[in-house]
Amino acid sequence: MSNIVAIVGRPNVGKSTLFNRLLERREAIVDSTAGVTRDRHYGKSDWTGVDFTVIDTGGYDVNNDDVFQGEISKQVQLAIDEATSIIFMVNVEEGLTDTDYEIHEMLRRSNKPVYIVVNKVDSSKEELAATEFYQLGIEKYYTLSSATGSGTGDLLDDVVKDFPTTDYKDPFEGLPKITIAGRPNVGKSTMTNALLDVERNIVTDVAGTTRDSIQTLYNKFGYEFVLVDTAGMRRKSKVNEDLEFYSVMRSIRSIEYSDVVIIMVDATLGWESQDMNIFGLAQKNRKGIVIVVNKWDLVEDKTTNTVRDFEKSIRDKIGQFSDIPILFVSALTKQRILKAVEMAMTVYEDRKKKIKTSKLNEVMLPIFEATPPPANKGKYIKIKYCVQLPTPSPQFVFFCNLPQYVKEPYKRFTENQLRKEFGFTGVPIEVYFRQK
Repeated sequence: MSNIVAIVGRPNVGKSTLFNRLLERREAIVDSTAGVTRDRHYGKSDWTGVDFTVIDTGGYDVNNDDVFQGEISKQVQLAIDEATSIIFMVNVEEGLTDTDYEIHEMLRRSNKPVYIVVNKVDSSKEELAATEFYQLGIEKYYTLSSATGSGTGDLLDDVVKDFPTTDYKDPFEGLPKITIAGRPNVGKSTMTNALLDVERNIVTDVAGTTRDSIQTLYNKFGYEFVLVDTAGMRRKSKVNEDLEFYSVMRSIRSIEYSDVVIIMVDATLGWESQDMNIFGLAQKNRKGIVIVVNKWDLVEDKTTNTVRDFEKSIRDKIGQFSDIPILFVSALTKQRILKAVEMAMTVYEDRKKKIKTSKLNEVMLPIFEATPPPANKGKYIKIKYCVQLPTPSPQFVFFCNLPQYVKEPYKRFTENQLRKEFGFTGVPIEVYFRQK
């Protein structure tokens, strides 16, 4: 197993800022409000040629009645259990607090190498104030500024030197990425936890509990992929705090980097305009799509046709994309959630499917002969040859004599024929006509 470094400390001491600095990109959301990070957040870093995993954790606060605090503490504990080394972060501005004592005691019991880091030491003036941390009974601490990066080198030198091994294996490399997206409170984190069978992500009734996009490895029942839980996406006009804005930006980025997007819909509310926006985003980025209607257990008065009518109302709204799979599940009762995984993997396989050129021509050319494009201005269009492009999602080029006269309806007809002959469930197809 690779080396894992967990960053632990009170709220607002600068853990996420250091996390972003180690990853060299803005991965975790940083804000002056305390308690921004809630779930465990993983990233890859390297120092002097040694790769390791970094975990960012939520702020550990003992005397707090906040609805999230108990869950955050659980997540911190899990991160400590998982880590090979721990960076314990304190803050020179606030000095040594009772909570710091408690955290230090907890970390000592873990019997793992703990590095005490005094953050926000921006000048030599603060160096003197940092000496109070010797009260913890420690031999050494590191002073640094995670905002500017000064002092991080000495810390990392020691952290890397003490690693038991220098081997690194990226657990996510080369695996399909499946992202769960949707509006706030539709049950994305509940679904993630139900699939993984552990409380990986914090779930509460408060909309907007998840803030970062959280990646987890799923490896069960013969399937292996990266499952990404995202923050709920509301309409821009409804987003009034910066935090949520960053959360939504992370969610959009997760969709852009994924292979398949599971769009989650609340069965009690139905398909709304925001669901359409998320669908459009996935469609535009040429991702495989599966629509999952959650909370199906809360729908009362189900009759024989309830599913059919609900499905039809969604299909009417998404228009021409008629082959997108729609599943009805309950993440809470775990009803049909494995079906959603199977479907997402089927879509993933269809998305990366490559059709041999000979086979493509053999199937498609007779179809074009039987149903040629309509003549335009007395000119007849003849399609002579077709080929699939080496792109991540299916794209086909058809060579003909007059490509400028091939109109949109015929392109749609071509796309439908491709789906009919070769499958491609839930996958966007691009069709191009070129001069030959």
